[in-house]
Amino acid sequence: MENLIVGQSGGPTVAINSSLAGVVKKALESDKVDKVYGMINGIDGFMKEEFVDMSRFVSEERLNLLKQTPSSFLGSCRRKLPEIEGNEEVYNKIFELFKKYNIGYFVYIGGNDSMDTVKKLSLYGKEKGINVNIAGIPKTIDNDLAVTDHTPGYGSAAKYVANSIRQLAMDTSVYNMKSIVVTEIMGRNAGWLTAAAALANCDKITPVDIILLPEVVFDKDKFIDRVKDVIKTKNSSIIAVSEGIKDKNGKYIGESAATLMEDGFSHAALGGVGKIIEHIIKENIPIKTRSIEFSTMQRCSAQNISLCDYEEAFKVGFEGTEHMLDGNTGFMAGFERISDNPYRIKTIFEDVCKIANIEKLIPDFMIGEDGMSVTDKYIEYGRPLIEGEPDLIYKDGILDFEIR
Repeated sequence: MENLIVGQSGGPTVAINSSLAGVVKKALESDKVDKVYGMINGIDGFMKEEFVDMSRFVSEERLNLLKQTPSSFLGSCRRKLPEIEGNEEVYNKIFELFKKYNIGYFVYIGGNDSMDTVKKLSLYGKEKGINVNIAGIPKTIDNDLAVTDHTPGYGSAAKYVANSIRQLAMDTSVYNMKSIVVTEIMGRNAGWLTAAAALANCDKITPVDIILLPEVVFDKDKFIDRVKDVIKTKNSSIIAVSEGIKDKNGKYIGESAATLMEDGFSHAALGGVGKIIEHIIKENIPIKTRSIEFSTMQRCSAQNISLCDYEEAFKVGFEGTEHMLDGNTGFMAGFERISDNPYRIKTIFEDVCKIANIEKLIPDFMIGEDGMSVTDKYIEYGRPLIEGEPDLIYKDGILDFEIR
């Protein structure tokens, strides 16, 4: 019997610990695994030998608490491993630790840069003939991982966006005056989460009139003309804007001297695009306008977790670990959609080399011809992912969580 270690990396979600619960449950049940460790703060903590024993989650009660706990229970990091060539000492150290702690199974839960870690470790292990099975479990609210139909974490963040916008619409409609609310939504290069604003519209209420996606070049003049058309027939309107929208030169609209810094993965930090759009409107149209940045609440609002996301996150963690324990390595677990109505998916396992460092953008057929809306194809795609509500555990009126 060998030991299994699991870690979490990148930005957290409300469903990432449901995937962790799936990994841990399968590992604790397996007769191939002796001890189950969690690495504190991802690969950073692993290299510092900072682990936690996960055997407490043999209790179904604690496992259920873990499943509804937002953020990353094990902590996270923003470290991207260097290229193998010329940096063998980094990989030698990691694999020496595998040997030291008798680790035969390594699971990493994360997004694109985390899958890059899975890719590099699995390639190094194969190159050196070292028998450590390495697997990736997907996570990101951006929904931009390749191959998989969608990514755990996205459905719940999308539910938060749709619910928040519909409630904002009720609030802004109380006054008999024209007004616009600009909502800034996360999404660097892929607009999946911003597109979810359209899910707030229904036959009773249609608050969202304009959706600005990073897949479409931002045209200021075209945008202003569109706003003018909207307010001719409506008192109040909501605009959903992705933090990653760009101009015709490919520059992020949200980049400025105040925000031009890099995050841990060497990406330019973005923020404030909602305020910029607000000012553009005010400069061109005499109408009350304000902007709201949804910020980190999009990824940590546990009361907005969708049942679909909650269950699928656990499923992909459990079945991905099962596939790894069967002797497979160098893969990411994901989903294939079998049908939209009724909604059905199955778990798939794909070579991580087909996924790492590849961004899945919104396809053209889901973007409206005006470039500022989404089509019914997106609605069919996104609607099932936000549906259902799990039976969450509360204590004294407050959601109860598992604390490390």
